[in-house]
Amino acid sequence: MAEHITIVRELPYEEAAFDFDLEMVRDCKNHAGNETIVGQPRALRSLQMGLAIPENGYNIFVSGNTGSGRLEAVKQTTQPFRSDISLLKDIVYVYNFQQPDSPIALTFPLGVGEEFYDAMELFTEDLCKLILDKVSFEEKALSLVDGLEQQFHDPQLVLYFKHLRSDLHRQAHHIQNLSEEQIHTDPIANKYRANLLVNHARTTQRPLVIESHPTFSNLFGTVDSKQTIPHLALHAGSLMEASGGFIVINAEEMLAEQGLWDALKRYLDSNALTLQSNLFTKGELRSGGIRPQSIPLFVKVILIGNEDTFDTLSEHDERFLSLFKISAQFDYSMPSNKENITKTIGALLQFAKQSNCRSLTDTALSQLLRYSAWYAESRSELSTQFSQLFDIIIEANYWAEMTGKESINGELILKANEERGYFSGISESRINAEIVSGDMIISLFGTKIGVVNGLAVMDRGAASFGTPTVISSTVAPGNEGIVNIEHEAGLSGEIHDKGLLILEGYLRKHYARTFPLSIYAGIAFEQSYAEVDGDSASSSELYALLSAIGELPIRQDIAVTGSVNQMGMIQPVGGINEKIEGFFKTCQTTGLTGKQGVIIPAQNVRNLILPYEVLQAVKDKQFHIYPIKTIDEGMQLLTGRPAGIRNAKGNYSAGNFNFDIEDRLKKMYQAVIATRG
Repeated sequence: MAEHITIVRELPYEEAAFDFDLEMVRDCKNHAGNETIVGQPRALRSLQMGLAIPENGYNIFVSGNTGSGRLEAVKQTTQPFRSDISLLKDIVYVYNFQQPDSPIALTFPLGVGEEFYDAMELFTEDLCKLILDKVSFEEKALSLVDGLEQQFHDPQLVLYFKHLRSDLHRQAHHIQNLSEEQIHTDPIANKYRANLLVNHARTTQRPLVIESHPTFSNLFGTVDSKQTIPHLALHAGSLMEASGGFIVINAEEMLAEQGLWDALKRYLDSNALTLQSNLFTKGELRSGGIRPQSIPLFVKVILIGNEDTFDTLSEHDERFLSLFKISAQFDYSMPSNKENITKTIGALLQFAKQSNCRSLTDTALSQLLRYSAWYAESRSELSTQFSQLFDIIIEANYWAEMTGKESINGELILKANEERGYFSGISESRINAEIVSGDMIISLFGTKIGVVNGLAVMDRGAASFGTPTVISSTVAPGNEGIVNIEHEAGLSGEIHDKGLLILEGYLRKHYARTFPLSIYAGIAFEQSYAEVDGDSASSSELYALLSAIGELPIRQDIAVTGSVNQMGMIQPVGGINEKIEGFFKTCQTTGLTGKQGVIIPAQNVRNLILPYEVLQAVKDKQFHIYPIKTIDEGMQLLTGRPAGIRNAKGNYSAGNFNFDIEDRLKKMYQAVIATRG
């Protein structure tokens, strides 16, 4: 039977290259408007529904990546809902004559709270004048109360004025004998003042409060321990200031403050707020002896956080989903269709104008769109994290100023990216220098048994770069299976551990069909001392393992990335552009031979947005990209030998790498049996 030879096609330059057509960019630019929130239809619709429903529990959790316009979207979406101010109330606290440590909460229509506050200030001043004038204090003071009752007919003040009269009658002798020095310090003379905590006298729309640093005091208000008059010791927090409107809270900051989330839930359960001090002891708030009356307080709470925070709250807090019934999820990418391209261009042009940057040319817009697709890791997607694009514009504007350019063109966008790479490239340069000097042992030519050049991505802050990493495998007869050396050293994450277990499944599925798998194999990342996680190196590990089992020499001038399943199918991975560029730079540092290249999953071709330098090398046949779908295709490239096929009896014929691998596994099994005998 003929050998099964699969021809692995090298990716041609025409398919490796990717750009946005300038004619299309010009057309979209002509139709661009003033866009701010782009590519978030689901999130905006969720926000609109959550804001429109007034019932309890319809608070909103806005999730997504920083820079995706979450806060700006909240500001814009709430704007139409802020015009109705009919439900806004002024909030005033007054002295409780029956129970001084429990100040009385009063609510008034807009502006009436300020009128009441001013009236009580005037009342206190008039009392002081009566004391100084040494007139018939009680009679005159009670007549002042008559004036208050005539001015304010609010039912909630009837009982307060009654107690005010009684207190004046009871304290008249003491008050009228105060000296001039005592008038402004004696608590009895000042307790009649009101404390206006929320004043909507000049409010024209429902409040929108942004609480980016939530603490107990910032959110719930404080009780001043130095103030001797209880109701005057109260200070409003952002939650009370948002009364009748909306409050936006940073979820991660809130959860970092011990006990704050539980306190917020208690408020949301009751829709009533009690001012307390910011003292915190053993999980409970202490109010320092002052217990103000609670206030009915409706506020639409909007939490802004990342996906991990939303998932954590959903999984570990049974009350969360009943209190935040609306989830507005901001996507990190959007389809790269004409509508979204037009809106993206509109947002970029508007930002450049508002930031006083130089004008963006068509080539600049094309490169910004290319960068957006690179950031989204897809040719068919654009990033919704516009802050990344805005930063590039600002930096390109700087280089335009440095070079005396009147506008920002495509070359300056590329310059900004190149300079970013230069600024953050110390670690990458050191790694390549170690490879050149031999301190890091890696071969970029020839062949080796059980050794494969894998590809990894290293992060340093916002920057990331690809680098080759040597993966080696040794095998012997035994029953231990595959030993993950990284795991044994405590340097392997759970996903990486899973990837190693899949390799055993592959060996059983493809080779150990009629005999037990009897192998003792060790797999390691050489000269790697940081934690390894993810499964993007699982195909590389399998190649090293198969090479070691079959004693098959593997090319060292080709680096590999891609995960694999038990069926031997290659699966796509992330960071593909950084990985290819990183290996290209390493080869460039040591000298391009014209044979070097990378093996990538075929599915990752749609993610390729490579630097022009790499593309030129592909065009000149100095660097090669091989998209593959199966392990057999990769082994054929790396060994230069065919995969072969099983005959009618289920056996491989000699002369292909699968025969050698299976034959060695059988011999390992026989060796194990022999040792037992």
